[in-house]
Amino acid sequence: MRGLVTKNTGSGYWVRLDNGKTLLCKVKGNFRLKGIRTTNPVAVGDYVEVEEVGVDVAYIKEIEERKNYIIRKASNLSKESHILASNLSQTLLVVTIAHPQTNLVFIDRFLATAEAYRVPAILVFNKIDLYNEEEQELLDAVINLYETIGYKCLKVSATTGEGIEALRGELEGETTLLSGNSGVGKSSIINAIIPDANLRTGNISSSHGTGMHTTTFSEMFDLPTSGAVIDTPGIKGFGTIDFKEAEVSHYFPEIFKESADCRFGNCTHRNEPGCAVLKALEEQRISQSRYASYLSILEDITDGKYRTGL
Repeated sequence: MRGLVTKNTGSGYWVRLDNGKTLLCKVKGNFRLKGIRTTNPVAVGDYVEVEEVGVDVAYIKEIEERKNYIIRKASNLSKESHILASNLSQTLLVVTIAHPQTNLVFIDRFLATAEAYRVPAILVFNKIDLYNEEEQELLDAVINLYETIGYKCLKVSATTGEGIEALRGELEGETTLLSGNSGVGKSSIINAIIPDANLRTGNISSSHGTGMHTTTFSEMFDLPTSGAVIDTPGIKGFGTIDFKEAEVSHYFPEIFKESADCRFGNCTHRNEPGCAVLKALEEQRISQSRYASYLSILEDITDGKYRTGL
């Protein structure tokens, strides 16, 4: 029987079968013997083959080939990686300028991963109702940076409802991964879009200014009209995985564009003569923050911080 994985419970997976029935399924042990070095061999969004072997007992036997997925370095150091979700038509990264502040390196690493796995990305700036004048100016500057590169940016407030209708329009008919740091308001946004979801929301830590986890496992929610959103637990950092040094610049659109004029085809844009990227950086056509994010990924690779391959 074929079905769609809609929720990860930690000990199993809810699968919606093609006939509409939903089963709680376990994964057979041989999945962990196929060289898949991930914390989750099955991800929300996977299409799978399921076998019922008794009353309320079912197993996932096979995973269909994935169209795409978003993956990051696992926080569990004994594992290689963690797949956030698969078979996506787009991903929304929810970020906040303050309460808590989202680091630009985090944004860039997420966007580079979305580029690498061919998942269109949209940036959603939440909590715009909370920002003072200085934070509003920073918000406008950050949005200008990413819109200039070519990323769509939306300003919303899950609390007041501002921008939610425009966001709902972006989600219509799509399968969308919702990701971001803890505390940026992913669950509040889903509650604003799908009132019946009734997701639990949390407060910001007063001592650290960071969010506290309220979403424990990934789950897919159907939109009232058409499409679905996949809510994921908040993440603190975003370790890239399976990147080759020569390809990292391909995942930064503005760097890749400028690199066409580099003197050497294998230029890494660090200190080579005739580097068009360094010239663009000097002329402020590439931002210092984006270039720093690019270098941070290269350093992860050259330092052997992350193993490659799944």
